[in-house]
Amino acid sequence: MQVQSSRTYFIIAIILVIFDQLTKIAVKGFNIFGIEHTGMMLGESIPLIGDFLRITFVENEGMAFGIKFGSGKIFLSLFSVIASIALGIFLHKLKQYSLFAKIPIMLIFAGAIGNLIDRVFYGVFYGESPLFYGKVVDFIQVDIPDVTIFGSTYTHWPVFNIADSCVTCGVILLILFHNKIPPLKEVFRKMDVKQEL
Repeated sequence: MQVQSSRTYFIIAIILVIFDQLTKIAVKGFNIFGIEHTGMMLGESIPLIGDFLRITFVENEGMAFGIKFGSGKIFLSLFSVIASIALGIFLHKLKQYSLFAKIPIMLIFAGAIGNLIDRVFYGVFYGESPLFYGKVVDFIQVDIPDVTIFGSTYTHWPVFNIADSCVTCGVILLILFHNKIPPLKEVFRKMDVKQEL
C-alpha cells in the first residue's frame, strides 16, 4: 500500500479549526486593530429554520454539554492541551494506514484544537479571565421532541459548536470503522521498525 503524507489531513484539520473559530468570534464579537464587530448578546437566539435550528449564544465553562469540572478548570485546560498533542502525534503516525483510520482521528483532533483555543486564550483575548480559564463558545441549537429524564425536561439538544460537531462525527466514524483503527502498539512498533531500517 502506498504511504500517503499526513500533511493533507493536517491541512483539513486547520481549515476546520479556522472555520470553527471564525463562527465563534462572529457570534461572540471582536475588536481587533480598530475593527469592531459587536456579535450577539449572551443568551440571544436567532431562528434559522423556525424553531428547529437556531443560533443561540451560550458559553460553556466546563466539558461537553456544559458538564462542570468544579475547581479543576485549569486541569481540564491542561488535559485538553496534552490530548490535542497526543492526537496530533497519532494522526501523523497513521500515514501508512487507510483513510478510514485517519479521518476519524483528524476530525477529533480538529475539534479538540478548536475548543482548546477557547479554553486557553479566550479569557485573555476578551479580558474576562486568566490564561487557561476561558469559556467555550457554543451557538448551534437544534430542537428535539420534549424528553423528560430523571425529572428534568429537555426541549432541545445541548447547544454546541463546529468543534463539537467534528468530535461527534469523528467518534461516530471510530465506532463504525473500529476494525480499521490499528492498536497504538502496532502503530508505534511499525514506526520504530522503519526508523531502525
